[in-house]
Amino acid sequence: MEPEHAPAQSSILKVGLPLQLVIGSGQDTVNCGSTLLGWRERAWLICEWPFHFGQAVPCETGTRCLVRSMVAGKLVAYQSEVCMTQMSPLPLLYLAFPRRTEEIHLRKHARVASNEPLLLSQTTQSGAMLTLAHGPAPIGGLLQDLSLSGCRIMLKRAPDELVLGATVYLEFELIGIGHISKLAGAIKNIAERDGTLLLGIEFRYDGKESIEFRGWGGNVQKAIEYSVMQRQTDWGFLTPTSEP
Repeated sequence: MEPEHAPAQSSILKVGLPLQLVIGSGQDTVNCGSTLLGWRERAWLICEWPFHFGQAVPCETGTRCLVRSMVAGKLVAYQSEVCMTQMSPLPLLYLAFPRRTEEIHLRKHARVASNEPLLLSQTTQSGAMLTLAHGPAPIGGLLQDLSLSGCRIMLKRAPDELVLGATVYLEFELIGIGHISKLAGAIKNIAERDGTLLLGIEFRYDGKESIEFRGWGGNVQKAIEYSVMQRQTDWGFLTPTSEP
């Protein structure tokens, strides 16, 4: 998909909009989440100062920053830089207002390849959590692909409790974004291949899912959306070291 170039407009901005920030360059680059809190037209944006592993992401005035967000089905990205930092009374970043944006229209619920470990568990009819096959821990598997609406996972063994339509709960890592747990899904298809079990899962966002972010902002749905966005799109045309 080719990017569209457009002058920056405040119509792409909204208070509370989840942002993905790529701060710094080279080996010091940090990918983190934040939330847009406000802006001054043609002057600056203000957002939460993201934290990484419990510490504020190191940055100072002049640090380059790539900003990405999802707006009306489009992936919008623009170059910025840190204009000012504030730690008290709240940790905030002031970023330069974008001079131009680059936009890509994404397919609805695009599916991308993955290769991440995953834990799968199930509930009883009464709603109590149990482990599959009555083992001491949830079953380990592999997340093979991912979209906003669901995923495909591979298991080495096939418990009898897994049937079409059954509800399962997933726990896995979105690399660079956060750790997801208690994400409900319904089994939509089951297949065997080379001694392994392949499950097609349709997510059921029921409000009980959670994510431990490597920064601030957003929910599980937004986190998955951003993860798919990252893997789906080649951002070589816009890097944190480019001229703003």
